Amino acid sequence: MALTEIDRNLLNRCLASEPGAWKDFVDRFMGLFIHVIHHTAHARSVRLSSDDIDDLCAEVFLALLADDFSVLRRFRGESSMATYLTVVARRIIVRTMSQRRMAEAFGHVRAHNASLEQAEATGGELRRIENADEVARMLEDLSPADATIVRQFHLEGKSYREISADLGIPENSIGPTLSRVRAALRRRQMQS
Repeated sequence: MALTEIDRNLLNRCLASEPGAWKDFVDRFMGLFIHVIHHTAHARSVRLSSDDIDDLCAEVFLALLADDFSVLRRFRGESSMATYLTVVARRIIVRTMSQRRMAEAFGHVRAHNASLEQAEATGGELRRIENADEVARMLEDLSPADATIVRQFHLEGKSYREISADLGIPENSIGPTLSRVRAALRRRQMQS
């Protein structure tokens, strides 16, 4: 199947960084990525929580955004956009799942979780205050919509479902937004 005119226009709008193009792209292909995540997890007998699915979705979107849409720029239009994105998403998801399994096999995940539980038991309040300061710094450079999501999740402790109901946005868009903001913060910290 060839590239449709709708997808060609959407791709061109994203590559030209037109306002609203990325939101349209996310709305159009989010369901496809979630399907690929479920299918890939099922094929590998991996159980995923809704947070895992959100994180994997965010990994796919971050990879698509990386290096000024380099993955999308490499698309030659010899197949449908959905076919191309399915292959790209599957590769990213398999790589991420493999990295997680390797970390679990070496005990990093258990050790990390244990240290988090210990930190919360011994000084969670102090840590929360430090995080609140960090979140406040994050909010300075965000769009109002992203700032509201970050504020509600990190400062007010709301769940994805509560934020979705509160703001009238899809629940499955919250995880990718939070991941994108965290990645931007990490980049900014590395540059400082």
